[in-house]
Amino acid sequence: MKYAIVKNEKIEATKGAKGACPSCGSDLIAKCGELKVNHWSHKGNRNCDPWWENETEWHRSWKSNFPKEWQEIVHFDESGEKHIADVKTKNGWVLEFQHSFLNPEERQSRNLFYKQLVWVVDGTRRKTDKKQFQKMLEESVHLKTNIPIIRTHFPDEYRLLKEWHNDSLVFFDFGEAENAEKSKSILWFLFPKTTSSNACLSPFPREKFIEIFKSDSFGEIYKNNISPIHTEIKNGERRQQAANAQIRPDSLSGFDRYMRNKLRRRRRL
Repeated sequence: MKYAIVKNEKIEATKGAKGACPSCGSDLIAKCGELKVNHWSHKGNRNCDPWWENETEWHRSWKSNFPKEWQEIVHFDESGEKHIADVKTKNGWVLEFQHSFLNPEERQSRNLFYKQLVWVVDGTRRKTDKKQFQKMLEESVHLKTNIPIIRTHFPDEYRLLKEWHNDSLVFFDFGEAENAEKSKSILWFLFPKTTSSNACLSPFPREKFIEIFKSDSFGEIYKNNISPIHTEIKNGERRQQAANAQIRPDSLSGFDRYMRNKLRRRRRL
């Protein structure tokens, strides 16, 4: 944990300090060393939140973009179950910064628990993911839309898309400004899955992402921009599927036959 409660205030870990867990109230001890980021830990092996995981510098960097009072918020559902959200805005949007692998069952549990949940996924955890993603961008189709959107026909061939292409709201962070100003880097938004086998993504400036959430206006962006675009993507796919159904296989172009056959024999990674 980044924060503990010390004299009724949220305090970061410093060497020798002691505090209380904001979730369960039990004693926390500060762990400050050179190998891991400074953090608070329950005494012994106790952990009051099974969803909590060890943090990296990547986690800390992201959380630090938002007000202290929004970080590490204990969130309750109707049944009284509670978990610690990485960031929770005043309007109830939760940001979870995910570095390690997360099994589909737990991911879905978090989606259902938090309701208004946005994931930011570290795309650099595996060395090959960024390379795969770049290859996917090169092979994808650019849609004729007002904002840049690309469509890939084979999302299951790319591990990040295979893991995260579902009904979640997901932004991939590839740290694309390693030698430049971090605020100018680009995230990639993965639109929720539709009934087709395609996946659609759109670039999203990191600086704008942070600004939107700090102003707590993501709900408006989702309602007025993301949701209508997602609906239009689904409608476009339905129209294309209906048109394809009226075309005899023999009348397809060579390229279309190639794409159709490729869908039937997905390459292995």
